[in-house]
Amino acid sequence: MTHPSPQHSHEISGEARGWVKLLARYKRPSDPRGIFETAITLLPFLALWVLAWAAIYFGYWWLSFIPSLIAAGFLVRLFMIQHDCGHGSFFSNRYVNDWVGRIIGVLTLTPYDAWRRNHAIHHASTGHLERRGIGDIATLTVAEYHALSFWQRVGYRLYRNPVVLFGFGSVYLFVLRHRLPLGLDIKKVTGWISPMATNLAIAAIVTGLIWLVGLGPFLLVQIPITLLAASIGIWLFYVQHQFDETFWAPAGAWNPHEAALQGSSHYDLPRILRWFTGNIGVHHVHHLSSRIPFYRLRQVLRDHPELTSVNRLTLWQSLSCIPLALWDEKRKRLVSFSTAKRNSKVSG
Repeated sequence: MTHPSPQHSHEISGEARGWVKLLARYKRPSDPRGIFETAITLLPFLALWVLAWAAIYFGYWWLSFIPSLIAAGFLVRLFMIQHDCGHGSFFSNRYVNDWVGRIIGVLTLTPYDAWRRNHAIHHASTGHLERRGIGDIATLTVAEYHALSFWQRVGYRLYRNPVVLFGFGSVYLFVLRHRLPLGLDIKKVTGWISPMATNLAIAAIVTGLIWLVGLGPFLLVQIPITLLAASIGIWLFYVQHQFDETFWAPAGAWNPHEAALQGSSHYDLPRILRWFTGNIGVHHVHHLSSRIPFYRLRQVLRDHPELTSVNRLTLWQSLSCIPLALWDEKRKRLVSFSTAKRNSKVSG
């Protein structure tokens, strides 16, 4: 991972509050641009779905995986549009944002209103050690992990296993978990409205498609799209905050602006992947000012190149984040299980 010099990093961190004010001028959304971005994402997604079905219909089922895999990329981009709608940043009108977000949420299997509330909590508590647990990848400190029983440690290790986290876990989250209220919403009657309405819409579309194309073709097209898009989504969310020199602090030392800047990565992806992921890799800027539409995030880096090197991760470098699982409060960094064990022996 590329980091600025210690002095430069301190200067940028110390001016985090100033960055929030400076970035305010990028917030205003463009409705024509929002319509354009939605159209060039949704229409190709639908066309690729039909193309994958056509390959199956004409007997070339093995070819259907190619448009399905590409469609997964467009589904990820649709989720990024839904994400910006949740922040009220994609269109100028709140109701347009909400209804576009709700409609896309049916395609992404994500109840928009419930997700929006939990995601707002994530933004308000990023890097806060006492406010972990909502909208986050579950992360324990080294001390908390050592205090667990044997089977609790096994459970946490299993949860943090990449096959579980980015494979089974992604399917569980989008296919199963999102069918019920999220977080504290499960205790509220109103919290059930968003997931249940989304579920009904999903059921209607799935039933209609199965009636039109048949159960087998529907599953052959939809399963690869859903599995790949879900895994990519979890990976992106993971690498945005789970890197070695991220930011976590207790209440007395926690600052929302510093947490936003230092606790979020700049995932510097190749251009084509930036497009499919809606520039979400510019995550440190997004957390500093979540009302900036994704189509303006790259402009921020062009205008302020000093932000480019902050917490920068390339695609290759991001693979080193996979083993990281515990927050070392003494060393102020995320570490792997093996590193935590080695450090424990040295300290002992």
